[in-house]
Amino acid sequence: MFTYIDPSVRKRLIDQGKLIRIDSDGQLTNPDAAAEAGAHAISILGPIRLPLERQGANYAVDWYASVRHTALSKAQELADELRERQGQQSFAILADSMAVNSVLVMGDPDQWENPLVRVHSSCLTGDVFGSCRCECGPQLDAALQQIAADPAGGMIVYMSGHEGRGIGLWAKAATYLLQDAGEDTYQANQSLGLPEDSRDFGDAASILKFFMRGRPFRLLTNNPKKIDDLNAHGIESITRIKHVCGVSDANRRYLQAKRDWGHKLDTEDLTRS
Repeated sequence: MFTYIDPSVRKRLIDQGKLIRIDSDGQLTNPDAAAEAGAHAISILGPIRLPLERQGANYAVDWYASVRHTALSKAQELADELRERQGQQSFAILADSMAVNSVLVMGDPDQWENPLVRVHSSCLTGDVFGSCRCECGPQLDAALQQIAADPAGGMIVYMSGHEGRGIGLWAKAATYLLQDAGEDTYQANQSLGLPEDSRDFGDAASILKFFMRGRPFRLLTNNPKKIDDLNAHGIESITRIKHVCGVSDANRRYLQAKRDWGHKLDTEDLTRS
């Protein structure tokens, strides 16, 4: 399970070109070199052939797993310590604090011209359990369908550290209880003393720079802040594509709060069913 931290396996993957490292500008760097203090480097594993089946549809996808090099280095140090004291039974803690993001690529990136992209924040309750309190699951499925059908191809950047707009699953559960008591999704975050949205799109920007190589792309999102954040990290030439799906009585109030806080949603979008 933890072969990604085994030095011999790591060397083999590097030699095969399956483990690379990029900097904040999306440029390849030496995966064996020691990262400078404060440097924003990302390690990427892949491509890995990953046939998907969701909602009765099949997709041919190349999967890339990415993680900040600093997190990987800390995991390596801890792994070495656990080996020395034969604490392999404690290896599970290595995964606790590592946000391993995923990239799902459809088509040949070398041939992309204005591809379709979704930067999707992880949502266990919606993406996995199928919760209707949000529209995350339907958005993920719709993005897969649209990208697979688009002649230009594209990809999904799945941000694993973004649960609950960055507050984590435990705090998200608490906000649900506050929402049941009458608060909206943003007010609930504030009641916990947390930001309305604490997501960091820096890693997504580096990944996009690497795959897009400065080319324009279309982004499936209703959230202009997401585009502003990517712009702030040097990503330009983004065309926003509205991405409304999964609207129901169970999440209409949630979507209304999103609209009130800046999401580009029209009244007719919220009356869908």
